[in-house]
Amino acid sequence: MHDIRAIRENPAAFDAALGLRNLPPASPEILSLDADRRSRIAAAEAAQAEQNKASKEAGAARGRGDEAEFQRLRNLVTAKKDETARLQAEASALDAKLRELLLTIPNLPLDSVPPGKDEDDNVEIRRWGEPRTLDFTPREHFEIEGVKPGMDFETAAKLAGSRFVVLSGGVARIHRALAQFMLDLHGNEHGLTETWTPVLVLSEMMEGTGQLPKFGEDSYQTREGWWLIPTAEVTLTNIVNNEVIDHSSLPRRYVAHSQCFRSEAGSAGRDTAGMLRQHQFEKVEMVSITDAGSGPAEHARMTRCAEAVLERLGLPYRTIVLCGGDMGFGARITHDLEVWLPGQNRYREISSISYCGDFQARRMNARYRPANGGKPEFVHTLNGSGLAVGRTLIAVLENGQQADGSVVLPEVLHPYLGGKTRLGADGQLI
Repeated sequence: MHDIRAIRENPAAFDAALGLRNLPPASPEILSLDADRRSRIAAAEAAQAEQNKASKEAGAARGRGDEAEFQRLRNLVTAKKDETARLQAEASALDAKLRELLLTIPNLPLDSVPPGKDEDDNVEIRRWGEPRTLDFTPREHFEIEGVKPGMDFETAAKLAGSRFVVLSGGVARIHRALAQFMLDLHGNEHGLTETWTPVLVLSEMMEGTGQLPKFGEDSYQTREGWWLIPTAEVTLTNIVNNEVIDHSSLPRRYVAHSQCFRSEAGSAGRDTAGMLRQHQFEKVEMVSITDAGSGPAEHARMTRCAEAVLERLGLPYRTIVLCGGDMGFGARITHDLEVWLPGQNRYREISSISYCGDFQARRMNARYRPANGGKPEFVHTLNGSGLAVGRTLIAVLENGQQADGSVVLPEVLHPYLGGKTRLGADGQLI
């Protein structure tokens, strides 16, 4: 959600920022609606003042026995009352139209965001780790011999259709271990508060974080009107929805492991093999709520939290900053972590860490009381995967695969697997 006052004061800067997203100017339409709305409000206030004046004069006319003047003024009161109601209704309709328009316009990128149209224009910041040199042709995760017994797409398709998977045995246990490891790392070492939230939310919560109204087709809605969350970002961020919190409680840093649901609208034909792109998946999500001055530093901190997971698992990755044309709707700046997948011989996205400024807070009306006692200000929000559990499973399996079809597992997972260190070629943990 955008500050209409900021758009009024500098429409050129607003349109220039949208230009970084390769979007056309929006200020002319916004300001035209705003001017119409404000003119109706001003006219309604003038009509209300005239109604009040006429009402007062009507009382005086009756008091002095001037019936003709009393009737004239009474008719004027009725007319001005009707005019006020009409103008207020028009202003309300224009206000709703303006709000609807503002809700569909994405956040403004920071000046530091690189220009560009798509993922080809993203800029690499750094790399960590070196991909293994293999003396055999690496396989994708679903082709690895030891993985096949525990990764069943046919049964999942029978149960639910395409883009689902049934995990079992050793593979299912590794999947669970990864989530537990991530939660422990973020909670014990990174200072995030472990949280468990609903996966069904109200429409207002989806609107608060930017999934609605523009991206409803990307999510699932129940017959009762609830939405299945696409990520725990929705619930964790909305903890402060319509709240005014004390500055002393900031930053608030949350982490949650949840089921996530996405329709994958528009992704037909993309990543159909394996479990890279699913309708139902799990993520360990990080969310920070902070003040107006701490966002960029918190973004760097959150990026390091996500990078630490990959480093502890020994997974080579690269960190990139997304260009304006590739950023998500609510972000001002986004870092993507891309993990090396030898089966695809390429880096693939495993986490997006975004700083949203006060964009979501305005939609949620989430504010804090400054320490100096000034008027409440909007909080700033951040979110990031720490990490997507299924994609991390893919990376662990592909990077640890051996020529005989077994998988060597990262050392940090051994305690979560009862001391087991490998997934055997028969699908059993050993």
